[in-house]
Amino acid sequence: MKRKVLVAGVGMIPFTKPGNHEPYFTMAGAAARQALADAELDYDAIEQAYVGYVYGDSTSGQKAVYPLGMTGIPVINVNNNCSTGSTALFLARQAIASGACDCVLALGFEQMNPGAIGTVFNDRPSPFEDFDREADALVNIADLPLALRYFGGAGQAHMQKYGTPLESFAKVRAKASRHAANNPLALLRKELSVDDVMNAPALWPGVLTRLMACPPTCGAAAAVLVSEDYAKTRGLRRDVSIRAQAMTTDRPDTFDSHDMMNLVGYGMTQQAVQQVYEQAGVGPEDLDVVELHDCFAQNELISYEALGLCMPGEAQKFIADGDNTYGGRIVTNPSGGLLSKGHPLGATGLAQCYELTHQLRGTAQQRQVEGARLGLQHNLGLGGACVVTLYEAEGAASAR
Repeated sequence: MKRKVLVAGVGMIPFTKPGNHEPYFTMAGAAARQALADAELDYDAIEQAYVGYVYGDSTSGQKAVYPLGMTGIPVINVNNNCSTGSTALFLARQAIASGACDCVLALGFEQMNPGAIGTVFNDRPSPFEDFDREADALVNIADLPLALRYFGGAGQAHMQKYGTPLESFAKVRAKASRHAANNPLALLRKELSVDDVMNAPALWPGVLTRLMACPPTCGAAAAVLVSEDYAKTRGLRRDVSIRAQAMTTDRPDTFDSHDMMNLVGYGMTQQAVQQVYEQAGVGPEDLDVVELHDCFAQNELISYEALGLCMPGEAQKFIADGDNTYGGRIVTNPSGGLLSKGHPLGATGLAQCYELTHQLRGTAQQRQVEGARLGLQHNLGLGGACVVTLYEAEGAASAR
């Protein structure tokens, strides 16, 4: 990163169930306006916009931002599965770090349908052909939607390798609900007990219950990124910066290792977070708060190990000791995560940015992690891409 990149403003609307939402461009516009207001900037200041969504026609990004102003700037539409929002953030950060721009908008939204996600263009080869083939060979279970088979299979692999009990995943889900109870923007705010999660209908007996999966969600989130010099000359807030960031895609071991955890991005996560730690000169022991990709409780658990929050095979103890929540070592998903906050695919990465920005500003209210200075974001998309971002709270003297 050649130039320092600051998060000048963030915005997010309450996440909702499919059918209980505004049109995608209305949701996106509301989040973008919030981010601009938070940054105390007009849309005319934006030099480029990176707009992420998975389910939508080409140039939906233009449809989303044109009501903000038809200023003729480049609008880049981004689709990288569940890592779409953080990919938009990655591109926006690169534009500023490289010196190409000083003020950029990253925007993500999703208007989803009820039920499990699936492919749309069934008249051509699926990008998941190789993933499906490997999953079929490893778990050999039919009649499960794509995501359930992948992430349930990854959880099963961890259970078989380390003896992890189903109750550990239930504890992750219960923790998410406790955190979301304090988040007014979360979709699901009802607190759940471990027994509630364990006794929910089994989607895969002994491996996955219904409450261990995130719900289909609609919503939008946004961030305005600026260069440090731009912020100084215009008197913008300078209290949160992006200290390091990395994006990875699949390597041969995704398939060659014949491991369901690698098939869903464990290796991509390890590679990305190692790059971030090396860029920043820090380690997992230095983190205060983490927003990670918990599309399933199973993925949160294996991500603890992939991100280095605990050693391989120690996630069960990490959870049992309460080291993943307030009063423990590292507060994970104070927002409630995808499991409770919801997972509108294109918006998720920017919703994580929203949460961590407020945590590092000290403005997360009841969710506040006391003294948070370093926050890590992990956003994963099958097929595949992983983006890991490290945010840092700047000194109080540089806030304005």
